[in-house]
Amino acid sequence: MAKQPEQLSPEEQAAAAEKKARRAISRRRFLMVLGGGVGVLAVGAVLGGPTLVREARLAINQAFLTGAAPSGAPPKSPFVWFEITADNIAHLYIPKIEMGQGIHTALTQIAADELELDWAQIQVHQADSARGFDGDLMFTFGSTSVTAMYQPIREIAATLREMLRAEAAAQMGRTTTEMVAVGSAFEVSGAPETRIAYGKIITDKQGEWSIPGTVPALKANSDFRYIGTSAPRVDLREKVTGRAIYGYDVRVEGMVYGAVARPPRYGAKLKSATAGDAETQPGVIAVVIQDGFAGVIASARTQAQNAILHLALEWEGGTTISQAEIDSIVSVPAEGGTLIQRDGDVTSAANSKRIEARYRTPMAVHAQLEPQAAMATVTADSAVVYASTQAPGLTREKIALALKLDEAKIEIIPTYVGGAFGRKTGADVGVEAALLAKATGRPVHVGWTREEDMKYGYRRPPAANHLWATLDGEGNLTALHHGIASSDVLFNPEVGGGGFLETLLGADPLAAYGGLIHYNIPNRRVIYHTTRVPVPTAYWRGLGSFANTFASESFMDEIAFEAGIDPLEFRLRYKPEGDLGARYEAALTAASQLANWATPPAPGRGRGVAVTYDRGTVVALIVEVSGDEQRIRVHHAWCAVDPGLVINPDGAIAQVQGSIIMGISSALYERQVVENGMATNQNFNDYPLARMTDAPTIDVALLSSDDTPIGGMGEPVIGAVPAAISNAVFALMGLRLREMPFTLG
Repeated sequence: MAKQPEQLSPEEQAAAAEKKARRAISRRRFLMVLGGGVGVLAVGAVLGGPTLVREARLAINQAFLTGAAPSGAPPKSPFVWFEITADNIAHLYIPKIEMGQGIHTALTQIAADELELDWAQIQVHQADSARGFDGDLMFTFGSTSVTAMYQPIREIAATLREMLRAEAAAQMGRTTTEMVAVGSAFEVSGAPETRIAYGKIITDKQGEWSIPGTVPALKANSDFRYIGTSAPRVDLREKVTGRAIYGYDVRVEGMVYGAVARPPRYGAKLKSATAGDAETQPGVIAVVIQDGFAGVIASARTQAQNAILHLALEWEGGTTISQAEIDSIVSVPAEGGTLIQRDGDVTSAANSKRIEARYRTPMAVHAQLEPQAAMATVTADSAVVYASTQAPGLTREKIALALKLDEAKIEIIPTYVGGAFGRKTGADVGVEAALLAKATGRPVHVGWTREEDMKYGYRRPPAANHLWATLDGEGNLTALHHGIASSDVLFNPEVGGGGFLETLLGADPLAAYGGLIHYNIPNRRVIYHTTRVPVPTAYWRGLGSFANTFASESFMDEIAFEAGIDPLEFRLRYKPEGDLGARYEAALTAASQLANWATPPAPGRGRGVAVTYDRGTVVALIVEVSGDEQRIRVHHAWCAVDPGLVINPDGAIAQVQGSIIMGISSALYERQVVENGMATNQNFNDYPLARMTDAPTIDVALLSSDDTPIGGMGEPVIGAVPAAISNAVFALMGLRLREMPFTLG
């Protein structure tokens, strides 16, 4: 008979809680897919034979790869989101994390427009876990914040607006139809002398507020004041003046510093540990040794980091893998894999002309400006943790498991995040700070060094792509096959993946991003091959789209060359059907006009094009390059982007510019190498990045194919960058570049 919960040991209870948490995450994502219209097939077919399982997986993977990301339900009460004080300042609490991408500004524009706020009378705050927001809603990733929050924020702001309208009418003895909202106030239509500020309406309110049961009518787009305009960033003053608090900046009275022992090889476990002579080192307050964990607390960070070197540690297990072995493992086999797209029959054109190519994308680190950082205060039954995190909910969950506390007793206060690109989804540093704080009873700050972050953080997975296509006798593209092999993104258990979801899908949907074939080709097939390497990999900007778009869009140029057709015209010829095809054409046309594609480039220059559809956004990118044995230089980039309605044009353009420069950096320079089970490049001296001299001139056209935001801005552009560069190099010198980072020597 199974044990009852009260019969379990503390260790068994913790393990059960972790299993339950992971299962909840998986089921939540699964239910999201079922809601997308494939539930009947999935539930019935997973119980069937191999053919039905394969068909079910195909349908579910299609839903994951083309649908929206899951998110928690937003609170319906406007008072969770807004506080309007007597001085008429509207305090807006935003659950999404500001990582430099400008999301606080964009979401404020949406709220201010619907609530009719005066921009100068808004103060924006980062919401924490105690505010009442679901942890999933706070999770900030995948360029989903605007698309996920646009409608909820408008509805909540409109609800509060109408609550204020009704109260203003009651206080003035008027009807609601007479009241007009004007800049954080209401007035009787045509009588500005009757104006009453929101703050006074709230101050004079008698009794409880009643929240309407139905959502009020929303403003027409033609009435927007802020949406669609370039508003000043709400975090600008704090950041320019140095008052912004990042995870590394958190300071509280009585705070001390912690450092943690780390393994010499990936996967190694701490077999035994003693204090050695660490306790005698300058500034050391305590040595903390628990099962599988060893850390030091000291008066200064450098003292804690120094004392770690004096612990007596014995490690066991782990990998001794080296780069050559990783490259051998990460390849696309001839058979097997999980089918994630199938239209027609790619084998039906087997006797046509066949074109084939293989591409490789190496591991890369995030190299964000701010390494991992968190500060924790822990008592017997509660914890408060300041963390530089994209994932407050996951951080809270992991800390609860580590401390054996109820999640409700743990408050996560997100700070500004000094760059993330996926790295700050990890909860590792928050758990470390919490464990050390619990052991010493004092606030403990843990800030990773650059070397720790590059060595022990997860990285972009290595990937391999194998594509082949067939052309008929008239040069028509008749079939396209795309094989993908990649290490984990979503299935990394450290960021909540694996388990049930992996069994269900058979393919990592985030590693497969960008792999679907959208071009209108009669026979299409995509197969994903799960490929494990004993090195931690997970989220990196663009997810699988970076590797998969590099391969697919480079290959489209190779097919166009064999067919004897201009590569831009070739893409237009096979544009997707319907609305997506119209968006492709508009983006490619706009980019070609920006770049003056019809006019040949200057001598010594070559141009390349790439187009992608990622997270609802269509991107067309053209770059112009030069090159010699020393380097490839990207001189100019022209980019047309269609995410639907653009909230803040200036912020959107900044995202495009940042993505292009980061894409250039990774395509030309970045590669993390592992030897004997550990990364060899551990700081910027041996992990080169693009410099200011590598930054091209960038022209951007923002297209709007919808009256609502339908796509993200932070990640889609980066996927097109390496393909556009490789295609430009071929146009310049006839050299195919199929492995990053690109070299000409």
